[in-house]
Amino acid sequence: MRRTPKRTPLHAEHMRLSGKMVSFADYEMPLQYPSGITAEHRAVRETAGLFDVSHMGEFVVRGPDAKRLIQKVTINDVSVLSIGQVQYTAMCLPDGGVIDDLLVYRFSDRWMLVVNAANREKDWDWIVRQGAGMTVEFEDRSDETALLALQGPRAREFLSAHTALDVEAIGYYRFAEGLVAGRAAVVSATGYTGEDGFELFLAAEDAPAAWAALLGADGGKGLVPAGLGARDSLRLEMGYPLYGNDLDEEHTALESGLGWITKFAKPDFVGREALAEQRERGARRRLVGLTLLERGFPRPGYDVLEGGRTAGIVTSGTVSPTLGTGIALARVSTPGAARDTELMVNLRGKRARARVVRTPFYTGGSVRR
Repeated sequence: MRRTPKRTPLHAEHMRLSGKMVSFADYEMPLQYPSGITAEHRAVRETAGLFDVSHMGEFVVRGPDAKRLIQKVTINDVSVLSIGQVQYTAMCLPDGGVIDDLLVYRFSDRWMLVVNAANREKDWDWIVRQGAGMTVEFEDRSDETALLALQGPRAREFLSAHTALDVEAIGYYRFAEGLVAGRAAVVSATGYTGEDGFELFLAAEDAPAAWAALLGADGGKGLVPAGLGARDSLRLEMGYPLYGNDLDEEHTALESGLGWITKFAKPDFVGREALAEQRERGARRRLVGLTLLERGFPRPGYDVLEGGRTAGIVTSGTVSPTLGTGIALARVSTPGAARDTELMVNLRGKRARARVVRTPFYTGGSVRR
């Protein structure tokens, strides 16, 4: 039986703005607004866009063994995090398959894990199960938390008008706590677009007022609401993976381009043994970036060919609004994964030439690292 889609605390705002609503990860979310996906995409690249990402899950972990648990269930090394710092990481099965990718926040008295909406229930069950026997407390704050993403070269300017926080002092992948539009917020210098900006965690009941204040005080200077369509094309131009497309339990972290966050120097974590073995023998397939060398739209599920044989499959693809060419992430067999290798993508019967390239596809973003 199909579930009735959930609604974020900003649903009424999306309806007021004539957002085109779609079902995504069990939520009714705005795909786009009347200006359209391309206009929203360009606004984020040139000025700024405001996204509702309140569908994401937020878990709080406390207690003497909280750090030990997070070290166990994630592949990155949280021991390097200072208070006020954020880390991108992933959780794996014992065979190395990716359960989810997530962000870890270190507060003075707790840790927060931000997980993908579609994986919220399975992630919660996995983390709680892995914490059996440890002195930890768990709290799922997802329904009580709203999350706004303010992204673009002028994001700091727009946010500064609504907070006394020194937003210039919040470093990349760091966060601060303060008031935004008079509401308590965690202001995190993170995002999914490759542009400068922030993600704002607020109490669910405070989100509509903060959203309206940010958009309403703009005065036509360039801040626009943006939906899932622009969020997807922006993240793909950066080569950022999307769980369910580019990451899943059937493929390991190393096969999915997450070797850079897999810290084998840690004494142990779930999946370490399998991933170490795969690193030694070499992965048979890898996630790579592809740029089409001729016109075409590389959609997920399209076959990737090498020398007439199937070498892999497109996992994410679009025509880049910024670059004007087809770009894709694809999982291909290792012989075809070397940079500059020429492959073919089967575009519904038409074969288009493509080249393996290093991501990001777009390198002009304003993100401050």
